[in-house]
Amino acid sequence: MEAQKKDRGMAHIRDGINEKNKTCFKLDEKGVLWFKNRLVVPKDMELRKKILDKAHTSMFTMHPGSNKMYQDLKQKFWWTCMKREISKYMFECDVCQRVKADHLKPAGMLQPLTVSTWKWEDIRMDFIVGLPHSQKGYDSIWVIIDRPTKSAHFLPVKTTYRAKQYVELYISRIVSLHGVPQTITSDRGSLFVPRFWEQLQAALGTNLIRSSAYHPQTSGQVERVNQILEDMLWACALTYSTRTPLNWSEPGERVTFGPDLVTQAEKQVKFIHANLKRAQSRQKSYSDKRRRPLVFEEGDYVYFRVSPMKGVHRFGVKGKLALRYVGPFKITERCGPVAYRLELLPHLAAIHDVFHVSQLKKCLRVPEEVVDTSQIQIEPDLTYEEKPIKILDQK
Repeated sequence: MEAQKKDRGMAHIRDGINEKNKTCFKLDEKGVLWFKNRLVVPKDMELRKKILDKAHTSMFTMHPGSNKMYQDLKQKFWWTCMKREISKYMFECDVCQRVKADHLKPAGMLQPLTVSTWKWEDIRMDFIVGLPHSQKGYDSIWVIIDRPTKSAHFLPVKTTYRAKQYVELYISRIVSLHGVPQTITSDRGSLFVPRFWEQLQAALGTNLIRSSAYHPQTSGQVERVNQILEDMLWACALTYSTRTPLNWSEPGERVTFGPDLVTQAEKQVKFIHANLKRAQSRQKSYSDKRRRPLVFEEGDYVYFRVSPMKGVHRFGVKGKLALRYVGPFKITERCGPVAYRLELLPHLAAIHDVFHVSQLKKCLRVPEEVVDTSQIQIEPDLTYEEKPIKILDQK
């Protein structure tokens, strides 16, 4: 009642209550203002926050949605713009932003890579690891693909290789055959030592385009070839090219190893370039229908999705009860139309600090207390060891 008397807006409502002017407001015998059978809450932000906290974070409510919270509160309380304030409170709740699932379209419009004008100017590379050891001790395959022609090299390597050995293999098997590429698209696997690749590409005069963290779609082509290669290994196939033996009519191999006629090669490359441009335009039109634009500014705080794919151990808890987002973290730089660099904590240094916008969620209110993220068990290659589950009983 004391808070109601201090509210100047309610003074006008009190003055308008009389027998001749019938309104939905009324005063009880104690002088407390009511709206029908609902208590009128004055414009006291501290008081309103206590009411909202009780309705949202108590053990009997457990963080309901804005509609549910409004339906519960409106049975007992009333104030102007009540539903809007409840919705704003819920969206700013740190716990809700971390644990609740999104039901929106994926953020970020499709950004196709530039189509190269000649073969082996733009390549993609990745590694297939975890293979059985061969007689020579190889346990991994280095996959290198030419983007326009889809031609591929599969180089056996060892996970114990050092930077010098990768440099020698790269120059002897790729540069010697096809020259120095202009761009290389790669993911952020643990085999890609950042300093090694930056120094190597700087020496060769090329640019290294790294995928954003947790966004394998950037290297979708090489991931698809990896799947083909793994299927072939399962089927005991010997080589990627034996799918069509001695068939030089396919543009992929003909452009690379066919008749040494420059005019024919140029004609085929132009044909491939035009087809890729049409395919990219068609893919973008289809993809953008299922996406939504989302833009952040430098200095904004965002959460990032901790487990966008299988293989990440989140806060020591896996499964249904694991947190979906971690943060908030400050955006320090915009790296292109749909990628942002975040200011991560020191114990998250193993993670690449550039994230695709689809993995980010805006933090509407920076919390005073941030959940400790030091327990996140994320390996440099974004994997974790899956422990077996014991079956206790059956029904």
